[in-house]
Amino acid sequence: MSRMFGTDGVRGIANGKLDAVLAFRLGFAGAKVLAGDKSGAKGRILIGRDTRISGTMLESALAAGITAAGYDAMLAGVIPTPGIAYVTRTSGFDAGVMISASHNSFEYNGIKFFSRDGYKLPDATEDEIEKILSDFDSYYKDLPEGEGLGKVEEFPQAMKFYTDYLIRSLCPDAKGLKIVLDCANGASSDYASTVFGLTGAQLIMIGNSPDGININRDCGSTHLELLSETVVREGADMGFAFDGDADRFLACDDKGELLDGDMIMSALALSMKEQGKLKDDTLVVTVMSNLGVDIMAKDRGINLVKTKVGDRYVIEAMRSGGFCVGGEQSGHVILSEYSTTGDGMLTGLAFLDAIVRSGKTASVLCSCVRILPQVLIPARVADDSKQAAMEDEEVKELIARYSEELRDAGRILVRPSGTEPVIRVMIEGDDKDKIGTMAQDIADLIVNRFGN
Repeated sequence: MSRMFGTDGVRGIANGKLDAVLAFRLGFAGAKVLAGDKSGAKGRILIGRDTRISGTMLESALAAGITAAGYDAMLAGVIPTPGIAYVTRTSGFDAGVMISASHNSFEYNGIKFFSRDGYKLPDATEDEIEKILSDFDSYYKDLPEGEGLGKVEEFPQAMKFYTDYLIRSLCPDAKGLKIVLDCANGASSDYASTVFGLTGAQLIMIGNSPDGININRDCGSTHLELLSETVVREGADMGFAFDGDADRFLACDDKGELLDGDMIMSALALSMKEQGKLKDDTLVVTVMSNLGVDIMAKDRGINLVKTKVGDRYVIEAMRSGGFCVGGEQSGHVILSEYSTTGDGMLTGLAFLDAIVRSGKTASVLCSCVRILPQVLIPARVADDSKQAAMEDEEVKELIARYSEELRDAGRILVRPSGTEPVIRVMIEGDDKDKIGTMAQDIADLIVNRFGN
């Protein structure tokens, strides 16, 4: 069978690729691998979810799989993904599970595991879980009975543990500032106003009325038009946006202009360097980060470490080198002094702290990096056609020809998505019309040869 885990857990249409049967099996297999032999004591696994309509169905199935394996399932309810990571590692859980499809629309959902120390799983551990899934009947036997069964319990204190930690970590004095917060109708909807309200800033809340199907719909970090319009209309100093599970953070300045992950990370790295807190003067980014970050780093004495796409790879590089800040252009930012994973609200507090410390506006603070025009076009292909498309000679020849044409004035990156049935074609360069045509040509060729 093809690998089930992508770059961010198992994801698909709820009741399609990701149904209750698979969730049950993931719960069972995950518990076996992650909770292990407790020498007679039952292991405990924490489960959280975002606001999607399918969340409770998958939560019930996951909990059933965990308890059938003989472990206790503790339900945190609606909570951001970084909240599950934090509470898992600080409250003695053997593992954590988050039910979320992050920035995707409501019909999708996903299941991602965290180890007892709050980190996403390495490939080798995911492979152990997949081994059980691939031959499930061989493992689903000699089940515990009677007292050996696990139980399901509520764990509502998880959210308070998490929000208290956010406030203890970073709570700048932002009195006099007006901030728009867009919660994507997701996991931060009931909590962002409490956390950011303690900074003293005046808050305007949008995207904070989840109904199960409006998560990420025309709001949040993937749809910033509403945030931009609200910032300008209300005369706010800035706007902050999270995604459905609040592990991403993007922003707008007072003019409503987008501040992406590259700009935010650059501003944070320079602020930390000024404070003497930037380990080895190093920022960790992925290959998708804009060329403007390279230029900023060279000009400002910042060292860059580049990884594959996916915040898990950023985190691995940060742990290996002991680095303190890294992330993705999409808004996954990791601040290792405080967290083991991307955390939207924590990043927002850190960004606000950098603004307050500098005395500058958000736009001036982020002017440290000039973002080169970038075009990103998805070419929709089936998951089992991605490898063939990436190895196709015609596709490679076209990419090589356009790369030669751009030379040092731009770059081309073509890569399969780890979470969706698409190959992403990204080109950067000074001439946006030219790179747009190039990207469309490559995407059209991929779709014509390998599309559904």
